[in-house]
Amino acid sequence: MKIRIAKSAGFCFGVKRATNLALDAAARTEHIHSLGPIIHSPQVVKKLQEKGVQVAHSVSEIECGAVIIRSHGITLDDQKEIARRHLEIVDATCPFVKKAQQHAELLSSKGYALVLVGEKEHPEVQGIFSYARGGDVFVVADADEAEKLPCRKRVGVVAQTTQAYDNFSRIVAVCLEKCEELRVFKTICDATAVRQNEARDIASQSDVMLVIGGFNSANTTRLATICREIIPCTHHIETAEEIDPQWFDGVESVGVTAGASTPHWVIEEVVERVQSIGKKGDN
Repeated sequence: MKIRIAKSAGFCFGVKRATNLALDAAARTEHIHSLGPIIHSPQVVKKLQEKGVQVAHSVSEIECGAVIIRSHGITLDDQKEIARRHLEIVDATCPFVKKAQQHAELLSSKGYALVLVGEKEHPEVQGIFSYARGGDVFVVADADEAEKLPCRKRVGVVAQTTQAYDNFSRIVAVCLEKCEELRVFKTICDATAVRQNEARDIASQSDVMLVIGGFNSANTTRLATICREIIPCTHHIETAEEIDPQWFDGVESVGVTAGASTPHWVIEEVVERVQSIGKKGDN
C-alpha cells in the first residue's frame, strides 16, 4: 500500500509551545497543575502527569504552587480566582487564542453585538465568551444557527481558532444581512487552514483515510469530518492499537493526517502499524 502523510500533521506552534512550557515548569516547580488538560491529547497529558503535572478541573482544587493555563485559554473568572489564591501562573495560552479573546473584548467594549463562531461547550469558546462584557453575545456553530439570530444595528464576528474557513464565511454572509454595520476578525489559525487543505488533498487521492488525534479534540474531529465528506472510509483514531487490519483489504493507498495536539511519536506508531499490515497483505 502507498501511504501519504500530511506534511503539517501533528503539533502546531501553540501546542508545541504549551507542552514545552509545561515541561519547563514541571522541572523547576514541585506543586504544579494544569487547569483542564493542557492540550486535547490523552497521551501527552499522561506523559505530563508522569513528569508531575496534575490536571485540575477547577481552581478550587489547587491549594498551592503553580497553575498552567492550557493552550485553549481560560475564563476571566478563573483568572481572577487564580490571582485571589496567589498562585503562580504559567500562561500557555496559544497566541492565536489570545488574539481572539482581545478582539472579542474590543468589539464588546465598542458596543457591537458579538457573534462567536464555535462550539458552546469547548473550553476555548467559553474563554473567549468571558471576554465579551457589556452587550449581546451569541455563540453559533453554523449558518442555520446564524439565521435564527436577531437583527442588530452593529455586529462583530470572531471565531474559535480551529473553525473551518468555509463555515466561518457562510456565517459571516448571514450576519451581513442582519445588521447595518459588520466588523469581522478572521481569528482562524493559519495552521488550521493548512491542515484542512492538506487533508482534502490527501483524502481525494486515498482509498482509506486515517485521522489521528484525541476524540475530545475539536480540530481533529473537524479534520475527520472534512475527510469523511470526500472519502467515507475515514477513521478517527487516537492510537495505533485501534486500527483494524480489515480496513485495508484490497486497499492500494492510505492517507494519514493528524490534529494539532497529536504528538509525532503517535503518528509514527500508526504509520508503522499500517506498514506492517501492508507487508502481511503482500505475503
